[in-house]
Amino acid sequence: MQQEWLAERFEEERRHLFGVAYRMLGSTSEAEDAVQDAWLRLSRSDADEIDNIGGWLTTVVARVSLNMLRSRKTRGELSLDSELPGDRLPDPTVVLDDGATQDPAERAMLADSVSIALLVVLDQLSPDERLAFVLHDLFAVPFDEIAAMLDRSSDSTRQLASRARRRVRGRTPENDVTAQREVVDAFFAAAQNGDLDRLIGALHPDVVLHSDVGSGITTYRGAAKVAGNAVMYAHADRVTHSALVNGSAGVAITFHGRLYSVMAFTVVDGRITEIEAYAAPAQVAKLAESLGMESAHSQG
Repeated sequence: MQQEWLAERFEEERRHLFGVAYRMLGSTSEAEDAVQDAWLRLSRSDADEIDNIGGWLTTVVARVSLNMLRSRKTRGELSLDSELPGDRLPDPTVVLDDGATQDPAERAMLADSVSIALLVVLDQLSPDERLAFVLHDLFAVPFDEIAAMLDRSSDSTRQLASRARRRVRGRTPENDVTAQREVVDAFFAAAQNGDLDRLIGALHPDVVLHSDVGSGITTYRGAAKVAGNAVMYAHADRVTHSALVNGSAGVAITFHGRLYSVMAFTVVDGRITEIEAYAAPAQVAKLAESLGMESAHSQG
């Protein structure tokens, strides 16, 4: 009976726990692993000794995620103190924005969304900074609890979160998806027409494009460079479909009816400030499956 009760309590917390792990790790598969690890630990624990199961599970997921991040650093996968992402972009969550009513699972996913731009910045933080910022600023966990996880003082933990906050500042997109969509649609219309002036007008002068085709991330900086890349990328056989990428306006691009790539956009003050382009075959295949589509990359 106790195992059944624990399982019910765990399921009540699962969505929250995944949200914590995803923001910590930027990977849906690793986040699921961290959540599953928390369940295994809970199932083997004496529930009578746990005063607050939700808080206990959050602590476990945070510590497991922290260990995963530190392991990445050991393997050299983190680009700390750099303006560039690591060797991969954060996993996106994608829903086609076709006007149809989302099912409850999709609505829950969108409610928990965090922008790709924010995840890219979080990837540039140290593991301790990321934990302090995510738990305190995004989930309102008190600093003294976070300090205990990091084996630091509360003041030191506050400083970690403050440093992270300075890195994150200015990377929050507009909340109005309709306004975002107008800018993104204008960008693609100009690209299809080869209109460089209109393209540059849709972009912030310091716009950044991160493109992942599976062999590492290529970064383009500046409106002229990104606009030129967009014109070269435009192709009559590539069709753009409106999508919500981590809750913000984005696109899914198909080639002869198969998913070719996904693009996420950050729009601030009516201009695109950041773009993430996902075209790595393995990533696209995973996204295609989630969208009920075929991947263009699997066709040779």
